Amino acid sequence: MSARRGLGTRWRRRRPLRTRLAVMAAAAVALVALGVCAAAFFVIRYKLYQQLDQNLAQSATLIAQQHRDEGPGVVTGECRFLGAPACSQIVPADSAEDPARPYLLPVAGATRAVASGQQAPYYTSFTLPGGKPGRMYTTTFGDGDAVQVALRADIAERGVRQAAALLLAVGGAGVLLSAVGGYWVSRTGLAPITRLTATAERIAATRDARHRIELPPDPPGREGRARGRGRHGRQDEVTRLAATFNTMLAELEESVAARRRLVADASHELRTPLTALRTNAELLAKADRLTQAQRERASGALGRQLREVTGLVNDLIELAREEEPQPLLEEVRLADLAAHAVDAARGHWPAVPFTLQIAPDAADLSIPGVPARLSRLLTNLLDNAAKFSPPGAPVELALSTTELTVRDHGPGIADEDLPHVFDRFYRAEKARALPGSGLGLAMARQIAHAHGAELTAERARGGGALFRLTLPAR
Repeated sequence: MSARRGLGTRWRRRRPLRTRLAVMAAAAVALVALGVCAAAFFVIRYKLYQQLDQNLAQSATLIAQQHRDEGPGVVTGECRFLGAPACSQIVPADSAEDPARPYLLPVAGATRAVASGQQAPYYTSFTLPGGKPGRMYTTTFGDGDAVQVALRADIAERGVRQAAALLLAVGGAGVLLSAVGGYWVSRTGLAPITRLTATAERIAATRDARHRIELPPDPPGREGRARGRGRHGRQDEVTRLAATFNTMLAELEESVAARRRLVADASHELRTPLTALRTNAELLAKADRLTQAQRERASGALGRQLREVTGLVNDLIELAREEEPQPLLEEVRLADLAAHAVDAARGHWPAVPFTLQIAPDAADLSIPGVPARLSRLLTNLLDNAAKFSPPGAPVELALSTTELTVRDHGPGIADEDLPHVFDRFYRAEKARALPGSGLGLAMARQIAHAHGAELTAERARGGGALFRLTLPAR
């Protein structure tokens, strides 16, 4: 049994999906067709024999009325199973009362039991002299006798054979049509999957994610209803799979484009400090030609540029990591983290006043996260706000049970810059003269997403920019 199951499993694995689907669909339709033909055969056979049995019962009733006073023996003298409409005989319960003349119909123990009332009347099939089929009905006759009535069953047998031949032909045609239908179903049903496979192979060969699977057009007159139900409400499962694959390809194309932009932007941002590093390194290589002041100035510039490149590389490494390491997760108290970040920002930006406002019900608020990463998020937001704050204008950090906000009173964010403030290396027109690489806000949003939070930017009422960190639901 297990060996046969193993062979069946290997066969399914070796055959293509189209072949398996065609075989299964054809087998299902063929089983239904054969089942219907078999049911029809048994119904026709039952009806034919039911009609024959009714004729036998009517003949038995008529013979009982005509030969009520006769004793055991053959009742119809022309009982040769040739031209007589029915052959009948009366059989007593006691075999000692049998006549000398032999019976023409078979007499068994069941016949005596019917005559004595110990068994119910019954029908039976037998073979007539000459090999012809016959049908016999045995029932009670008077007191202590039974009457047997027999008819030739040629017509019923012939009808059964003709029905069997016809239904066999119909079943064979059904099996053939099921094979054709299974092949058609496999071709039409798997057409989107075939296109999906071809598209995937083409993308693998060309490494071009711009290819898409062609989807079937919407039926006319259904656009309005489709908009009401949503795009997938009117599609079958295979078409939805193709549409989902197209969506995945669009995401892949965007990911590849973002990676290319990241590489291009990183190379552009690194080109200037690396050029300056090389210039200062070459200058220090000729230190014997420089004065002491020139050497110190070149050495200081080289150190600053090294720190700038190191910070930029570290930021790129942090951006490349999208998830937080699970072993470092712990419950982080946001009030303490915010207070520490504000104290650090005051040391970095002594000319900018920082204010911290914590709601009373948020004093003990905590979320699972990596403390160092969440601290980096707040530091980036505070540094960005301090960078754009005019002298003496405060930077405000507020914490509630649902969100954390950082606001400055600077020039704010232009409408054309608002959709791009979290893009990597993006720097607004007003920020290009300020220090920085354009990675701080992108890193802050990535850290927020990794902790289940959402970071958004908006224009603050009364001027300035407002960054809102919506905390994850607890």
